[in-house]
Amino acid sequence: MLLSRVAESLYWINRYLERAENISRFVEVSESMALDCPPGSAEPWLPLIDVTGDRNEFDRLYKNKYSGDVISFLIKDRENPNSIISCICMARENARQIRDVITSEMWEQINSLYWSIQEGEVLWHQPSQEQLFEIRRGCQLFYGVTDATFSHDIAWHFCKLGRLIERADKTSRILDVKYFLLLPNINEIGGALDELQWISLLRSAGAYQMFRKAAQESITPNAIASFLLLDPIFPRSVRFCLEGVKQSLENIKDSSISVKPNDLECLIGLLLAKWSFVRIDHLVKDGLHEAIDSLQIDLNRLHDLIYSFYFINKTSLELDSLKE
Repeated sequence: MLLSRVAESLYWINRYLERAENISRFVEVSESMALDCPPGSAEPWLPLIDVTGDRNEFDRLYKNKYSGDVISFLIKDRENPNSIISCICMARENARQIRDVITSEMWEQINSLYWSIQEGEVLWHQPSQEQLFEIRRGCQLFYGVTDATFSHDIAWHFCKLGRLIERADKTSRILDVKYFLLLPNINEIGGALDELQWISLLRSAGAYQMFRKAAQESITPNAIASFLLLDPIFPRSVRFCLEGVKQSLENIKDSSISVKPNDLECLIGLLLAKWSFVRIDHLVKDGLHEAIDSLQIDLNRLHDLIYSFYFINKTSLELDSLKE
């Protein structure tokens, strides 16, 4: 048996660490864009607060809205539940509660990452780019340790679910930052600055080299949007993440459930079909920002269904239901 509380903790450990990693990518993109703005300006930063959905909380805590305030809010503010520090702390707390389930290597990695971000540690004396790199590497090491030392049973699939749902959400959001919220002046579209910002976006998603290899074409908004949303083999694309979510849900599914598709299966099936067969020119024509908004709503619905189906209404999950 796998207790639902254990499954929930595994799910949230990976969501929190993926969120921390992706927020570091958000900040890195804005730091590159900030080089072309007046010193201290919050112009390239405030959209990040809107994208993370924390604008009301930010406005409550920070009145002046300087660039440094945004950076502090996103990285080190413990009053912000979605800051990098808060996410890592909550991931570690979830791991602490199930230490008897996860491997010692998993615990050691998340515990090491947690202590490395405490006030006064060496990490915070490094340049900001190095700080963000070390945080990302710490999260990625946890994923690697998990995949290498944790049995790939139902428990592992809950880890994968949390990671992939969060990744799909943040990949879409980081694209939305550039495509809609930070779209340059009409006269700058296609210019040198515009292209540099798109390259920066690809690098922040760890996608630049794979994009160049896969696309083998000039850097255009449509090509980049297509790669990040619809590429079937790039591990941070929305389509790839949805495929992984569907596979994990199939492995988790209790064999006693009726063959008739439930709401969760219907939603992930429809989502995967939509994002597997839609064409980027149709998305752009109909409004890419609106399509991304719709995707994020669907991902929230997917999370809610997983939560109610596995974490609230069930006390245990049968390991025998795992499909080899």
